[in-house]
Amino acid sequence: MKILVTGASGFIGSRLAAKLSENGHTVTGVIHEHDTNLSIQKHKVDLANASLSVPNERYDVVFHLAAVTPMEKDKDKIKKVNYGGTVNLFNHIKNKTKFIVYASGLGVFGDPGNKVVDETTPLKPHTYYAQVRLDAQRFLEKNCKDNSIPLTVTYFGEVYGNGGWFESQIIQRLQKGMFKLPKSGEYYRSFVHVDDVVSALVAIAEKNTINETFVVTDSNPVLFKEFINYTSDELGIKHPGSIPIFLAKAVMGGDFVKLLTTSIKTSNTKIAKMIQFQYPSYREGVKAVISHR
Repeated sequence: MKILVTGASGFIGSRLAAKLSENGHTVTGVIHEHDTNLSIQKHKVDLANASLSVPNERYDVVFHLAAVTPMEKDKDKIKKVNYGGTVNLFNHIKNKTKFIVYASGLGVFGDPGNKVVDETTPLKPHTYYAQVRLDAQRFLEKNCKDNSIPLTVTYFGEVYGNGGWFESQIIQRLQKGMFKLPKSGEYYRSFVHVDDVVSALVAIAEKNTINETFVVTDSNPVLFKEFINYTSDELGIKHPGSIPIFLAKAVMGGDFVKLLTTSIKTSNTKIAKMIQFQYPSYREGVKAVISHR
């Protein structure tokens, strides 16, 4: 297949592009600032610019992964990239693709309380960041329908692995004694190893799983405190202390801390019928990351 991947130099996108290429597909990567050593066709594009251009080819699948992270505090940039970039991309590929896969996050479910989140759970974002992500999804849903383009949406949990935020924000900060748990870590999070995310995305494309939604997490939601303490144990260092939530918000931003400290438990039953998870829980995944450092 001919496949376009936005965010192809990112944590997930670079691994997805590599796996698709390894599986024999012709991959074109859209990158912004950071280049990648992948031996694929690459195009440096600013999706936030309405005059962007993508290669004039037809694609069997377009994976839209490019987005600024919840750690971004600039609301204008969040909207310009995450919503505007989606609109601009769609306008340039609507006559060039047979299928779009849009990557979102669990934040669009808001605060589900004690309910276990699955694909039937209502979308009720409670942060600006997540609302923009949902607005982009709604735009795609309407315009894909109007243009008869199949769309599948994936909701990722906390995606970790070698490199990325887990290395820079968790492991390195733990080792330097700089990491503190907002709100004492007493809230559930749903994690997923990046390799399993890639397996899920590849399966969606190769099995042509159109017009679906998937929650992509492992099968073991865990208190954030337990996740961090387990990581500390694997690193052989002491467990970190906590930080009051108002201080955490001052440092990391209110939206990000609200997303992080909202308990969310998920069911991965649907996606688990399509792939076999290499890391069914954070324990196997964290151990693998640290053993390969």
